[in-house]
Amino acid sequence: MSHSGIVSRGALDDAPVSPWAARAKAAEAVLKLLVETAAAVLVLAEIGILFAGIVARAVLNMPLVWSDELASILFLWLAMLGAVVAFRRGEHMRMTALVGISPPRVQAFLEVLALGAAFAFLVLVIGPALEYAEEEAFITTPALGISNAWRAAALPVGIGLMALVSVLRLAREADGRAIIGSLAALLAIGVTLYAAQPVLRGFGNWNLVVFFVGLVAAAVFAGVPIAFAFGLATYAYLALTTSTPMMVLVGRMDEGMSHLILLAVPLFIFLGVLIEMTGMARAMVRFLASLLGHVRGGLSYVLVGAMYLVSGISGSKAADMAAVAPVLFPEMRERGAKPGDLVALLSATGAQTETIPPSIVLITIGSVTGVSIAALFTGGLLPGLVLAATLCLVVWRRYRHEDLSHVKRASALDIGRAFVIALPAIALPFLIRAAVMEGVATATEVSTIGIAYSVVAGLLIYRRFDWSRVGPMLVDTAALSGAILLIIGTATGMAWALTQSGFSRDLAQLMAGLPGGGTAFIAVSVLAFIVLGSVLEGIPAIVLFGPLLFPIARQLGVHEVHYAMVVILAMGMGLFAPPFGVGYYAACAIARVHPNEGMRPIWGYLLALLVGLLLVAAIPWISTGFL
Repeated sequence: MSHSGIVSRGALDDAPVSPWAARAKAAEAVLKLLVETAAAVLVLAEIGILFAGIVARAVLNMPLVWSDELASILFLWLAMLGAVVAFRRGEHMRMTALVGISPPRVQAFLEVLALGAAFAFLVLVIGPALEYAEEEAFITTPALGISNAWRAAALPVGIGLMALVSVLRLAREADGRAIIGSLAALLAIGVTLYAAQPVLRGFGNWNLVVFFVGLVAAAVFAGVPIAFAFGLATYAYLALTTSTPMMVLVGRMDEGMSHLILLAVPLFIFLGVLIEMTGMARAMVRFLASLLGHVRGGLSYVLVGAMYLVSGISGSKAADMAAVAPVLFPEMRERGAKPGDLVALLSATGAQTETIPPSIVLITIGSVTGVSIAALFTGGLLPGLVLAATLCLVVWRRYRHEDLSHVKRASALDIGRAFVIALPAIALPFLIRAAVMEGVATATEVSTIGIAYSVVAGLLIYRRFDWSRVGPMLVDTAALSGAILLIIGTATGMAWALTQSGFSRDLAQLMAGLPGGGTAFIAVSVLAFIVLGSVLEGIPAIVLFGPLLFPIARQLGVHEVHYAMVVILAMGMGLFAPPFGVGYYAACAIARVHPNEGMRPIWGYLLALLVGLLLVAAIPWISTGFL
């Protein structure tokens, strides 16, 4: 089983080599070279385009009107080709708790079943993806004046390449019984659902439970990668219970993956590995360790504080985690921290910092509900500190008996020397935040400033820059980004399906009629948004339910800023809570830790977050005291 947190090849790679397997391996090698080269070039191109846009606008006062448009076109290609790289490597996030404890024969069956389920989804959507790209050909981009089909073609190409990888990997599997058994099981499930179509259409919104709870849960626990489990459930729901054209699902996936703000994800991932490669991370960690290294759990406190400081810089929680984890995790592992506890704390800090400005969630909630964004920015700081304090209590409890006999307390001279060496690295997050707040760069562009700064610091200050590692770093960045973005895309399709079902409207009506006034409304909102956060990305959940629920909160006398903090934190808990929370799997991918390892330790942190959330909900002053 892979330690990196994702699909392990298992029996697929252990099979004897047959002539078919040899041919498949050779074809896969050619595909690997082509796709990984293209993905690496795309990451470099995005960095160059966005940095050129900053220089042209802020230095030369000659804005490049086409830079964002070209970056958006290339971004979808980067996301899809990165997903192909991740799929070929077996690095799409999934749960393998059941697979891991199964006998070898059952494990081989489930491995092939997971691959077959992914292949089924890809085959089902490649036709609608082609149709979607053809429709986009009628749209001309405003700045470049080219057909939007050049961008949309990334979807069928990426889907087709992943389907090809599926076939090649199945050809490498010598156990024909596992292939036949798993494919027969998938066919039986499909035929059963198709035959039950008349019954399902009569279920109404109970189908949401059948598909988005039952089918998703079955697929996830069987080891199907999370993105494909979401996609299969949404496709099945739309195809069997509605008359919706499947091209719409592809369009929603495109919408979810194409937010330009998400371009910060691959760029911050690359920035994270870059500051590690240049020695900046080591210098920073040595300084932090000199300050808190003698304290039990010291670097865990640093992780909580670091996420609070950098949160909101990129507008993407995945990008925030990608900027912090590579800096701290290597040293924390050396000090004996367990990988599962590290990813659990990283996930918890992701939920903790959802209200820290300039969070894109705060901006979104203000834009769709009419709440003052300035008031939301002011109100979001203290709730994040409250949750940080509750997390630190758990850290203290877990590490209170940590053996520090081998750790020597640093002298004042050592701390001062470490600070001087680390100063260029420590300045980086402040440089990034200042660039955003002063308007020099957008949240998407700002990571390129960090990349340029890190390259210069690595070459001229720390004198560490391994050019041979740049290529693999670019490919790793694309693969990790593709794995994360494909989950966001399929989750967005699921969110749209929930909206079309009328579920959001029914939920709002139910909550408005609750007895108990504002207190009951907030309590139910907490429960509802924890659940919604586990199946929806933050922004879709806010867009869907914010305009419906905030007027009800005002009618019941609940301060709108207070209510905003409560629902954002509740949604964040759901987003980072396994087994369905997308944020949790993003944290696992960024930390390169298997999701199973974080399952047990994360519950203590989630309980701490719940305590903090209840404090914020019970004491409105925490959110409104500084307004």
